[in-house]
Amino acid sequence: MTSIFQLTLLAFVAVSFLLVVGVPVIFALPNGWTERKNVVFSGVSVWFILVFAVGLLNSFIV
Repeated sequence: MTSIFQLTLLAFVAVSFLLVVGVPVIFALPNGWTERKNVVFSGVSVWFILVFAVGLLNSFIV
C-alpha cells in the first residue's frame, strides 16, 4: 500500500510541475488558449483526481 501511495504522490508532483510550467507557456503562445484549452482542462482534471487519490491513500498509511 505504501508503494501505491508513493507512486500516486510522485504522479501528483509530476502533474503539478507540468501544469506550473505548461499553463503559462500555453497562455504565452499566440492562440494558445483557444487551441489548447482541452489540454489545460484535462491536466487540471487529472490534478484534482490525484489530489483526492493522495488524500484517500494517505488515510491508509500509518
